[in-house]
Amino acid sequence: MSSKPNVLVFFTDQQRWDTVGVHGNALDVTPNFDRLAKAGCFVPNSFTAQPVCGPARSIFQTGRYPTATGCYRNDIPLPEGEQTLAHHFSNHGYDTAYIGKWHLAEGEPVTKPQQGGYKYWLASNILEFTSWPYKTRLFDGDGHPHDLPGYRVDALADAAIRYMAEPRDDPFFLFLSFLEPHHQNQHDNYPAPVGYEERLAARAVSYPPDLDTLGGTTKDHYHGYMGMVARLDEALGRVVDALISLDQLDNTIILFTSDHGCHFKTRNNEYKRSCHEASIRVPTLFHGPGFNSGMPLTRNCSLADLPPTLLDAAGIEVPQSMQGHSLLQPMEGSDDIFIQISESQVGRALRHGQWKYCVSAAHRDPFDHAGSDMYRETHLYDLESDPWELENLVSSDSHKDIRTSLAERLIARMVEVGELPPRIEPHT
Repeated sequence: MSSKPNVLVFFTDQQRWDTVGVHGNALDVTPNFDRLAKAGCFVPNSFTAQPVCGPARSIFQTGRYPTATGCYRNDIPLPEGEQTLAHHFSNHGYDTAYIGKWHLAEGEPVTKPQQGGYKYWLASNILEFTSWPYKTRLFDGDGHPHDLPGYRVDALADAAIRYMAEPRDDPFFLFLSFLEPHHQNQHDNYPAPVGYEERLAARAVSYPPDLDTLGGTTKDHYHGYMGMVARLDEALGRVVDALISLDQLDNTIILFTSDHGCHFKTRNNEYKRSCHEASIRVPTLFHGPGFNSGMPLTRNCSLADLPPTLLDAAGIEVPQSMQGHSLLQPMEGSDDIFIQISESQVGRALRHGQWKYCVSAAHRDPFDHAGSDMYRETHLYDLESDPWELENLVSSDSHKDIRTSLAERLIARMVEVGELPPRIEPHT
């Protein structure tokens, strides 16, 4: 096998940051994540740049914001000609593979032109509609269906292990994309493996403070959700075990992250699509060549920073079209996070220092408009004194100057990614 490092992305769906032990979760269901984070490079301040499935995935595949690719909401396929991570790795001698949920095509099965340039393909466009917890259907590159046995997390992990074990001369870039711990849409529930929800519910552990205070669907869904997280962690351990048995763990860069978080209907009438930490903050780690310092990377990390980081770590030049910055390079500019929000609203948010600032264009249909020429302030949080975002300061007269400064910075970030400078009206 090549001396170039393999690259494995272990990508979960709708997993909030505080589900893992290294972020303080007391249920102790993520021993594998915690171990890899401590041995490798834990990224405690990691955030999505768009808290909804399709747009977040478009960022990861291209390194470009949804307003740059046009994929600003779900069900907009990647435009032809967009260069994905598969193209970049393939051009540098990698065998590329995609397994799991895609959500960047027009329908099922995903046709060759919409498979993002991946050579090996075993996926579903919208996995939540082609599968159930114990009935997983994926399609190969020619569109033939494959029904995989076991709990859905295990079915995908098994497929990944089979792929990694195939004899090859070239290194691999494998994108393993799970649905869990996303809810099952048809039933609006979080179906954990049999027995997991009951076992976790029996433990006397309190809910995260935002969920404990605001409620939402927490009491009905949290332990099922955490049961799904537990099974994901077990799958992570099995994948790592397979790499050990193949003598490839030390030659494989592992990135674990998620597309967005979950606020359990506490911030709007569903689970994401808001500016709040529960919606945008995700668990992230790197492990493998170049990352095994055992030291956390504490600076802010955007989802847009992950594609250039993977290329950089593999020794591949980062294309200028990518709008994030490699975490392996010195930080450029201000250490803030820029977020675009769609479907629930045409919104923009900035996480800057101790502040969270959000604006929205209520006069725009969020399914028909990617952006707006005018926004109005909706949220301001002091994350130092109010980390769970329970006190909205957007109407506070004493914070007027702060809001003015944040508005200027937000507009600058919008312009940086190709948006036209809008007018931001103060909250009234």
